[in-house]
Amino acid sequence: MLRAFCFDTLGVTVEDLYLRDPDPELGGDERGVRVELRLLEQRPWRGSGNAAQRVVLDRAVWRADFLESVAGGPGTKDRMHHHPGMVDSEPGGRVFDEALTRDPMGWLRGMLDDVTPLLEAAKVDDVERHRASAGALRAALHEVVGVVATTLGEVRAGTLATAPPR
Repeated sequence: MLRAFCFDTLGVTVEDLYLRDPDPELGGDERGVRVELRLLEQRPWRGSGNAAQRVVLDRAVWRADFLESVAGGPGTKDRMHHHPGMVDSEPGGRVFDEALTRDPMGWLRGMLDDVTPLLEAAKVDDVERHRASAGALRAALHEVVGVVATTLGEVRAGTLATAPPR
């Protein structure tokens, strides 16, 4: 399930995922929750003043993967990592952080509390343009982090991020 939070110029997506053996050296399948900070593509107004408008969550600039190995089981937190400074929505290498595995939701709250460094690391033009949206995201952190925690709980319970058919 994909959930999206939109804050004028910024968006956050939250989705459950099951990855089939992404890196055999790591030891097998992974499941968990992916959180991405994305830029909302500004579109020209279309239709009447009351017409519904397109919402385009485009370029991903940062990603956190709250993953656990299937073999290790729920709660192991053994594959949790993030991808700072994504370029052209590509994640680059995994960055593991002890603080992330120690307190995943506290770590996420800290990362999203001020997204300016995340935007700068991704070389986003005109970071200042996103200041109001970053403030709106900060104000909604309780809700965003709550959805991530709930989704991770559902993954661990086996109701989300189930193995795709072979």
